[in-house]
Amino acid sequence: MDVRQTVSASVILVGVDLGSANFDLKLEELGLLAQTAGLTPVARMTCKRKAPDAALFVGTGKAEEIKMMARECGATEVLFDQSLSPAQQRNLERTLDMPVNDRTLLILEIFAQRARSHEGKLQVELARLQYLSTRLVRRWSHLERQTGGAGVRGGPGEKQIELDKRMISESIKRTKERLTKVKRQRQTQRKQRERRNSFTISLVGYTNAGKTTLFNALVKARAYAADQLFATLDTTTRQMYLGDAARSVSVSDTVGFIRDLPHGLIDAFEATLQEAAEADLLLHVVDGANPEYLEQIEEVQRVLAEIGADQVPQVLVFNKLDAVENARRPLHLSDMFEVTDPVSQTVRSLQRVFVSARTGEGLPSLRELLASQAGSLPVDGDSPRLDEAVS
Repeated sequence: MDVRQTVSASVILVGVDLGSANFDLKLEELGLLAQTAGLTPVARMTCKRKAPDAALFVGTGKAEEIKMMARECGATEVLFDQSLSPAQQRNLERTLDMPVNDRTLLILEIFAQRARSHEGKLQVELARLQYLSTRLVRRWSHLERQTGGAGVRGGPGEKQIELDKRMISESIKRTKERLTKVKRQRQTQRKQRERRNSFTISLVGYTNAGKTTLFNALVKARAYAADQLFATLDTTTRQMYLGDAARSVSVSDTVGFIRDLPHGLIDAFEATLQEAAEADLLLHVVDGANPEYLEQIEEVQRVLAEIGADQVPQVLVFNKLDAVENARRPLHLSDMFEVTDPVSQTVRSLQRVFVSARTGEGLPSLRELLASQAGSLPVDGDSPRLDEAVS
């Protein structure tokens, strides 16, 4: 079901603890995602299982509890924090007699709402099509096989599901072709920056860590920023002049990551995420005021490894220093922080800087650090000294 068609829908949030160390007991992140999509959470339910039920994910008894809760709360939809198989989704909808969606579709719908650029819309559309292509199994079982063409007697034609599969397959093919052109354009832009010996910096991090606010503070831009999940999806690149290094650098603000980011989105956003994989330096922005920042750092490191950006030099920027309680404020605004590589499980030390993008605290130290990093690359005399968009 299209979340965008149920802007005022009241939903029940359901989470199943399968023994994961990162299980969100209060379903806070799912609730924020639901609100971001325009949904209203009216109740929450969690349960523990050793493994998902093959038919209903939560089992027959818990499914009945959800149905009773929906009646009591007046909910019109159920939202699961985990990904459901097409069969589980179909069975749950039949049992609960209401739409059932999962975290994957919710994130896809939010991306569809927020994408603004032509590239972003294409990327989201591809991910949505790939997701929907797996949901066609017996979804239209009530429709009979279509008859043959005009003038043809007897002989069955295509089933509705076969028509839908073919249409989606053709749409996926067209969208991939259009994205290939966009990818070539981005590669051309990167080659132009390489010829100018341009030092490239990409901001990465968990969603709502304050990447865009930091980006605006560094390059004096006015990119849209808000205290919500996935406030911006489209990569924006600006030039920033570093006086201490006597040169300009390219700074890119990229899409935020999140736990269980659908693989279809990672694949579809390959062209955008390449900005991070091919950067000279990554500014990994962390919400320093979030008590779960360690889990968020781990998730970002996992995605970076998945897109081949785990070997790019990295600086941790602990943002939102203004929101940290006085008792938890760091003694020094710069130190070293150990992170674990998700692939090799080796530990490495990264430079860490504490800043507040909102108040400007710590930004001078961050600029000095960037200047020292950028100073290692030969200066191109033709580098522009201005804050202008390059893409």
